[in-house]
Amino acid sequence: MFRRRNGAAAGQAGPDRPTSHLIDLRDVAKDYVTAAGPFRALDDVSLQVDRGEFIAVVGRSGSGKSTLMNMISGIDRATAGTVTVDGTEITGLSEGRIAQWRGRSVGVIFQFFQLLPTLTVVENVMLPMDFAGRGTPRERHDRAMHLLQLVGMDDQARKLPASTSGGQQQRVAIARALANDPPIILADEPTGNLDSTTADAVIALFQGLVDEGRTIVMVTHDREVTARTRRVVHMVDGRLLDGAVDDAEAAATRAATTRPGSTEPATRAGSDGRPREAAIDA
Repeated sequence: MFRRRNGAAAGQAGPDRPTSHLIDLRDVAKDYVTAAGPFRALDDVSLQVDRGEFIAVVGRSGSGKSTLMNMISGIDRATAGTVTVDGTEITGLSEGRIAQWRGRSVGVIFQFFQLLPTLTVVENVMLPMDFAGRGTPRERHDRAMHLLQLVGMDDQARKLPASTSGGQQQRVAIARALANDPPIILADEPTGNLDSTTADAVIALFQGLVDEGRTIVMVTHDREVTARTRRVVHMVDGRLLDGAVDDAEAAATRAATTRPGSTEPATRAGSDGRPREAAIDA
């Protein structure tokens, strides 16, 4: 009963915008209004990801990585362009429909775990199933225990998160992301707070999930982690460079949008034509 279903009936890509990609962003822009004026966090971004890919998203702080992930997960909405994920164009869906879609299609792993401190480990993993109303309480518990066994945490099921280590909490967060059997896993710096041994174990687990057909999009600053993914996309000042771009090429691209004699991004026009500064962490 936890098998994935292909797309929702309403909001699907449809014959007018067919897509064979699991994730398909087309000409996406995202504008924010800040105290300093308009700011464009994403600038004409197009990205296609197919089923079974393992992708690293890299770039400096403020380059647009988190905003890109928020577009894919539906946590934030595009100002312009279209976002089609798992057969559903999510751009115009209501908040209620977005929440239903996200519970079915996307599992999110946060850098700081975001486990509820008053719930046990197994209850944290059951929570997405509770929200989605999937299965009976016994079925939810059994699936949660199965996922905890998958990540080597079934013997910690009755503990509160604070009674476990950071690496163990990250494993629980991975199990929680898999609760509703989503085809897509989004991970934001999943190894950023882990020691090297635990980080290696987490990435090995991700590789196993990809081998089983999952799609993983991961933000990371760790070069060793990036080297173990199958594709790298670079974010530079809200724009996307697809492919294995080395540091020199990324620096050259950044220089093209940087003021002479400065390390700060050049002022770019906002959607209303007013100048803006790429000065917030996106």
